[in-house]
Amino acid sequence: MNEFRDSGAPSNMPPRLKHLPWAPPASFLAIPEEETPFASCPIVILPVPYESTVSYMGGTRYGPRGLLHASRFLETYDHELDFEPYVVGVHTLPELVLPDSGPEQALAELRRAIDGLIDEGKFVIMLGGEHSLSGPPIMAHAARYPDKRLSVLQLDAHTDLRAEYEGTPFSHACVMHRVYKQVNLVPVGIRSLTPEERTLIRAQNIPVIYGHELRDDNWIDRALESLGDDVYITFDIDYFDPSLVPSTGTPEPGGGEWYPTLDLLQRVFKEKNVVGCDVVELAPIPGLVAPDFLAAKLVYKMIAFYAKRNGN
Repeated sequence: MNEFRDSGAPSNMPPRLKHLPWAPPASFLAIPEEETPFASCPIVILPVPYESTVSYMGGTRYGPRGLLHASRFLETYDHELDFEPYVVGVHTLPELVLPDSGPEQALAELRRAIDGLIDEGKFVIMLGGEHSLSGPPIMAHAARYPDKRLSVLQLDAHTDLRAEYEGTPFSHACVMHRVYKQVNLVPVGIRSLTPEERTLIRAQNIPVIYGHELRDDNWIDRALESLGDDVYITFDIDYFDPSLVPSTGTPEPGGGEWYPTLDLLQRVFKEKNVVGCDVVELAPIPGLVAPDFLAAKLVYKMIAFYAKRNGN
């Protein structure tokens, strides 16, 4: 069992109260905050429960909380890699509550937060929330590479390349359109797009790997060959087949499977310089915990691959 699950009482709790059945802290893996101080942890998890422009089913604002709760039940030991990835140092920040004055203002506030965390030297794993949130961290990291273009590995069912959707360019359906001129996009798992998006893909030579191509033996090699040296990973959970993850706002038939996806991620972390990542669009369904657990384990796997890359 997760060794932190039963240690809910803070270390500074008075002895007469310490024995009471306190819930574990609302942190990744339920690790007590005093064991993961911000200053000494290279990884920070930033939960952002923001939902403003969803266009089908809602609930992404509950995604960070559902993922963090599920993480309490993960084993800390990774038997495939034969170590405990959390020892690299993972600090969970409080939820960042963005203003409700409009998506442009909310995303500007998120950009300030991401810039501050990067300036502190942190590897940021953002938990959404809707996919519009990925724009600020992508652009914040891209700004750190003025002499070369950042690659963005986009695992997703949708291209999200609309110039505008439902009256706003800040929609979740437009997030990649807002960044594609500044970064090199490598979308993987795509199985829903418009004719206009297809035209843009062809005009810009964006190396899309479509959902049906995930059946090809060489799709992982194709993705790796399309990425540059420095990579940001944005992971829309609807990338997965809805038989694995029905808990998302716009599910699409087909999509990624668990182990091939881990093979891709492990190679990306090993062969490239991954600068940050996010997991977005989880919309928990009450009573259906498997997708929340999958998303939590996905985050832990990326922490593991980061730790291995950095010599742990």
